[in-house]
Amino acid sequence: MTAPFSAPSSYWQTSRAPRYSLSFALPLLLFYQVLAVVLAHGTRSVRNGADVILQSLFVAVAGSWGPLVFMVCLIGVGMWLVARDLRNGSRLRARVFCGMLGESVLLALLFGFLVGGVTSGVLGGLQILARPAGGDLDRWTRLMLSLGAGIYEELLFRVLLVGALAAAARALLGWRPVPAGAAATLLGAVIFSAFHYIGPYGDRLQLYSFVFRMVAGLFFSALYLTRGFGITAWTHALYDVSLVLFLAV
Repeated sequence: MTAPFSAPSSYWQTSRAPRYSLSFALPLLLFYQVLAVVLAHGTRSVRNGADVILQSLFVAVAGSWGPLVFMVCLIGVGMWLVARDLRNGSRLRARVFCGMLGESVLLALLFGFLVGGVTSGVLGGLQILARPAGGDLDRWTRLMLSLGAGIYEELLFRVLLVGALAAAARALLGWRPVPAGAAATLLGAVIFSAFHYIGPYGDRLQLYSFVFRMVAGLFFSALYLTRGFGITAWTHALYDVSLVLFLAV
């Protein structure tokens, strides 16, 4: 009989399971939603763009009930996946969540150097990224948007968009899974980057920042495939939060 997590590789496999990955992402969703409600001014509120896109799909079907239906579906599906995985796995352990948080912090710290280095290698010179979108907003609102980027942009661009593009390439073009997944990941990264220049709080389009975000999209896709949704969402959120804190100094 082998004790749980006795082998070094067991953490890497267990932390990707839905019972850990989705449970780990839940506080991120709650933090974002609470801040969005607290920071709303009357009927006017600022939300993460990916959140708005996903909610608008439900609004088109359910009208004013759309946002509530969206949240119920999001949490309901997540809880169902966690419950199903718990029936097949062991109970949740705090040390796994601690390891996931530490891993996310480390990846967030390394993210800028890794993606910036690749971007500079592609373009042939190191440059400084422009001020992130929403720079004219207050710090708490930018913090809220950063948390929303982790949960909703990963859900929209990695889980849904890349998955849908890969499925379309296989079904419509007859491509094999590997080339279909590679093409979907690349196209998804381009769309992810372009997303940051749309809307009233979008950035001013620059070549370096566009390529940086495109490389970031590839990085997050690889991270999602290898480490699961929870760690990817927290890594994305913590990196964006670090920019908010850095620029506030």
